[in-house]
Amino acid sequence: MDMSDAHPEPEQTQSPVEPLYTHPASPFMRTESNLPPQVSDMPGPPRLPVQSTWITYRAQIEIGLALLAYMMFVVGSVTILRANPDAPWRYVVAVVPVAPAALVLFFFARRLARLDELQRRIQIEAFGFSLAATALITFAYGFLEGAGLPHLNWTYILPLMAALWAIGAAIFTFRYR
Repeated sequence: MDMSDAHPEPEQTQSPVEPLYTHPASPFMRTESNLPPQVSDMPGPPRLPVQSTWITYRAQIEIGLALLAYMMFVVGSVTILRANPDAPWRYVVAVVPVAPAALVLFFFARRLARLDELQRRIQIEAFGFSLAATALITFAYGFLEGAGLPHLNWTYILPLMAALWAIGAAIFTFRYR
């Protein structure tokens, strides 16, 4: 017999070895973990960087700023034209608001080009609805003007078209849900 301090190895027949995961999870059984306890000072899982408002809402911000510039130019143009009705440069001042309006259209077209296929289809169908409805309404009103209704300014056509586009977009978005 060996007189060393080492513990004798148990024979295989003494106690059966329990396979891993033999105990089901139980609220009454305490489980041990090999991981050290987490301390609040330790860094946690990596967090995704928060995107800035500019990146997330870039198209809306650009279109909004261009619309704001358009409204400011319209107010300024009308104010200058009313103060100087006989000035030789009045035609130039009258068309100055077209520049920010063209910028709005540029940003809008760029936004449409970046849409996915379904959204692009919805917008195209909404635009078709808007175009057809605007044509019918203005055509009908032209006949009503001949019957005695007052003449309307052409500047009402674009807001009518935009409102009908919004209605068409709502209809077709609901349709494709």
